[in-house]
Amino acid sequence: MLFGQSVFQSVLTRLRQEHSEDEAEEAGTGFRIKGLGMGFVAPQDDGPVVTATGTEAYFAFLPDVTEIAIESVLAQEAPQEPPPAPVIPAHLLRLTTEEIAAELDITAADTEATLGEKRRHFAKANHPDGVAPEFRENANTRMKTANLLIDTAIKGLFWR
Repeated sequence: MLFGQSVFQSVLTRLRQEHSEDEAEEAGTGFRIKGLGMGFVAPQDDGPVVTATGTEAYFAFLPDVTEIAIESVLAQEAPQEPPPAPVIPAHLLRLTTEEIAAELDITAADTEATLGEKRRHFAKANHPDGVAPEFRENANTRMKTANLLIDTAIKGLFWR
């Protein structure tokens, strides 16, 4: 007990005093935000002074018509070549089960960990999200076939 009060009571008394001091400070300041001595918009000395209102103010900051005409002429003078068509990677043309099985090289000695590593390595080069949109169908077919082969091999591990 401190000065005839328990520790809990002294803490409550101190909190009440602090709360009443905070309320007194807030009542005296009104709606001011502490720390802001000026408005949010600072005066600018550079640039033209525009005294127009409405649409005149809008047009005051637009570039001149001659500047726009020069830019459009320059854009027309430089013809742009269309981007070259993407070339399909050779591995995305191998879609048969035998070709994909040969790439995966699944053997009887493979464990579940090595098969998982083969799946990750194959997906890094063949996942549909990693190829151009034109080739996603081929990549999707390759991933489906590879997943089927690897899942079958993993299932075969448990039936030995």
